[in-house]
Amino acid sequence: MTAASLPGYVRGVTRRVPGVLTDLTLAVACAIAMVVELRLTDGPRTAVTPLAVATIVIAVVPLLVHRRWPGWALVAAMAALYLVMSVSAIHQTVPLPSMITGFFLATLVDRRIAILVGIALAPFVLLALVLFNDDGLLTLETAKNLGFIALPVSLGIAVRERRASVAALVERAESAERSREEEALRRVSEERLRIARDVHDVVAHAIVAINVQAGVAAHLLDRDREQARRTLLDIKRVSGEALGGLRSTLGVLRDADGDEDAAPAPVTPAGGVGDLPELRDSLRGSGVDVALDIDPSIDALPAMVGTTSYRIVQEALTNVLRHAPSSTARVSLRREGDTVLIEVTDDGAGERSPAAAPGTGNGVRGMQERASALGGDLVAGPREGGGWRVLATLPTGHRP
Repeated sequence: MTAASLPGYVRGVTRRVPGVLTDLTLAVACAIAMVVELRLTDGPRTAVTPLAVATIVIAVVPLLVHRRWPGWALVAAMAALYLVMSVSAIHQTVPLPSMITGFFLATLVDRRIAILVGIALAPFVLLALVLFNDDGLLTLETAKNLGFIALPVSLGIAVRERRASVAALVERAESAERSREEEALRRVSEERLRIARDVHDVVAHAIVAINVQAGVAAHLLDRDREQARRTLLDIKRVSGEALGGLRSTLGVLRDADGDEDAAPAPVTPAGGVGDLPELRDSLRGSGVDVALDIDPSIDALPAMVGTTSYRIVQEALTNVLRHAPSSTARVSLRREGDTVLIEVTDDGAGERSPAAAPGTGNGVRGMQERASALGGDLVAGPREGGGWRVLATLPTGHRP
């Protein structure tokens, strides 16, 4: 035995000790009961002889091995019953070892097998009554001895079914707990994805706008200081709006309840379709001319659909700003029944700004995720004749 396996061996022995002590106690108790009955009984074959003691010891040995060999222990206990009764006048306590081994066997097998075992034992009990009882079979003694079979088997079945019921309850509780943990992890994952999308939408749009406007300001600084100044003011405004939006998005991560001195997270309304004109105006300073074509019924959209529509348009225009500044873009939102159609196109006329950072590929994926979250879809790709097109279809959940 190695040092590494010693703790496991000790734990195994520790678990077995209570069972061994219980079996030893039962064996000693049954042996004492048979010896006491033998001493209190008058008549032939009632002397406590070495042979009688030896048969009693043999009769209780199955109690010491029934956990390892339950079936054979019951067979040995029944055989020892004949041996004891053939040597000594012990009738009342001699069934105890077979009753105990029968009970433990019934706790280990299913109900059908336990009942078959009880039925199989009945002939052996009747045979013992014929051999060692002079009163015949039609007596209360017969019913009592048959009850010595039925009682332990019934108790064993009841104990086994109770254990199975408790195990099933524990399994259901553990399954429910696992389901709750999985649900919690799923919700955390969804919330992380939502925050990631919001951060990307807020920050990416602002950073691209700042990047392009900074390049314009640097280009105009020596030639048109007034225009450069206005561009820098636009950078200041856009960066301030991005900072406020970022604070609002990350505010959900603040545990204000755990810190009484903590200031509450700033809460600002999420962008909606009504904010698209402001988004259009913010892009003019960056060289992107945006034309809006919005169906008047769009104003009655559910809040989540309106916010998703705004975020998709914002990301699409951010991609225009990143990849095709100085272009003309067109945004169209129209409602058809219980569906909102969003189309963002650009003519691709502008050249890519040298200062523009390459995209990460998260923009289109983020738009598709937002559309899928509402049960809609989104496709994006180049247009015939140049430029880019984003087309999203979002269900509103009800007809207007």
